[in-house]
Amino acid sequence: MSHPKKERSFVIIKPDGIQRGLSGEIISRFERVGLKMVGMKMIMASEDQCWKHYNKDDQWFQSKGENAVANRKKLGLPVEKEAIEYGRDIIGVVVKYMVASPVIVMVFEGNEACAVVKKLVGGTEPATADIGTIRGDLTIDSYQITDVDGRAVRNLVHCSDNAEEAEYETSIWFDTKELIDYRLVQEAMLYDVNLDGIME
Repeated sequence: MSHPKKERSFVIIKPDGIQRGLSGEIISRFERVGLKMVGMKMIMASEDQCWKHYNKDDQWFQSKGENAVANRKKLGLPVEKEAIEYGRDIIGVVVKYMVASPVIVMVFEGNEACAVVKKLVGGTEPATADIGTIRGDLTIDSYQITDVDGRAVRNLVHCSDNAEEAEYETSIWFDTKELIDYRLVQEAMLYDVNLDGIME
């Protein structure tokens, strides 16, 4: 079992983060809390990568589709297909959005990296994300407008839910040789047990 300080989280700065010039602000929030970047690159995502990344099954499509149908009824919009198709459309519009512009893919390492990144990023819907989070502070999108406009929510960042998901997602976007194992000076302050030699 690896040391807790070696946990890794996978992060994408999505097209709206790039196009709005927020990359530096977003990256700095991860770095200043003490996470170490071990991989980063700007790429044009492919549709194949995105479908593999979102990796949903029919049960997920059905569940999300039922929510979408309920929302459409609430908004007075017509229901024109089966719930499962609305569920597939959710990923379809996300893929369309993700390939519209370059993205930055990154891997961060540190103690409870996935939980820390999720806390910094905030809730999925920017309109209800907590103040102080990336999504809560830097954008105003909502599920209501995305339902009306038939598009993906523009919430700046994707992050892994847990370490297992991070490992899977990282494998889609990075070769292992692209991840760099190195030591940051700040790691002594964050992790050394007794700070021997700090006054040298």
